[in-house]
Amino acid sequence: MILDRSTEGSSSSDSGSKEGGKRRPRCSLEEVPSPPSSSDSIQPADIDSPDADSPATLAKHYKTLQTMCKRKNPNHQDVAHLLDLEFGARRAFIDLNTVREEDRHDKILAAYPCFKDIGHVMDELQRILDKDNGNFIDELKGRWHDFCQKVQFFGVWKKMLKPPMGMDKAEQAVEILHQLPSLFPSTSAPSKRVRDASEALVHVLQEKEDPHAYLKKRPLSCPVLIVSPSNCLLAVGDVPITTFPKDKVTEGALYLMAYYYTLHHTYPKCVATLLSVIQKGVLLDKIHEQDLTSSYKKSMAEWKAFIGQ
Repeated sequence: MILDRSTEGSSSSDSGSKEGGKRRPRCSLEEVPSPPSSSDSIQPADIDSPDADSPATLAKHYKTLQTMCKRKNPNHQDVAHLLDLEFGARRAFIDLNTVREEDRHDKILAAYPCFKDIGHVMDELQRILDKDNGNFIDELKGRWHDFCQKVQFFGVWKKMLKPPMGMDKAEQAVEILHQLPSLFPSTSAPSKRVRDASEALVHVLQEKEDPHAYLKKRPLSCPVLIVSPSNCLLAVGDVPITTFPKDKVTEGALYLMAYYYTLHHTYPKCVATLLSVIQKGVLLDKIHEQDLTSSYKKSMAEWKAFIGQ
């Protein structure tokens, strides 16, 4: 663990977590070097030297990243470069599962406030899935666009979607998000406090409805898109993270998936089949054997038959 926990104000629980039946030991933090001055820069030796992955070097990168993120408008490329350098240590910290999932996003965003920026979260998705592919994001958006076009016909065929006559792209995207859990249903129904499984993905604000009031009573801890007449708010649990223009809601599902991966969140059971379909078919990521449920297999068989695969 290379994070200086003193900067968070408190440390997380010292207990280990169970994964795959084995207890994973908690990494301990030794002495962390003091933050470099603002005049320091990342030198090629930081990458090429034998000590590039040493705890001291990784701690230096993290300290520099923290200092940079405190600036008003940090340079995106500089932040991304530092995130590249300490990627392994960061994922080890995030994937340890020593913090309750309901609280995990608070801890991670306190340590990495740059992940309130959707651009950095999409970059992190690329690092996790296909770090050496410079065209990954564009290819991902292309696959999502093709998926949505086929889903539109799939929904009309199943009489769950109407032909998108007279609807703009944002309205079409929101309607698709609403119907996706029904098109790729899970066997687990949403809890009684959730009106519909689609609430795990998107919520359209009613007239005069306050988004913060909605988040406070929201029973789910997963990422969600809240759509207003003017823009979209992305939140995790009851915490608003960032806003983006409403016309970008067409990519909203990709943003949700990027936060699931970045924050190491578990899919809610009521939309697990759908998100697994997106994971496999759009993100091109492998599905764990335990996620190959009967509902997933049934949905994939029906989907492949419809698209002719």
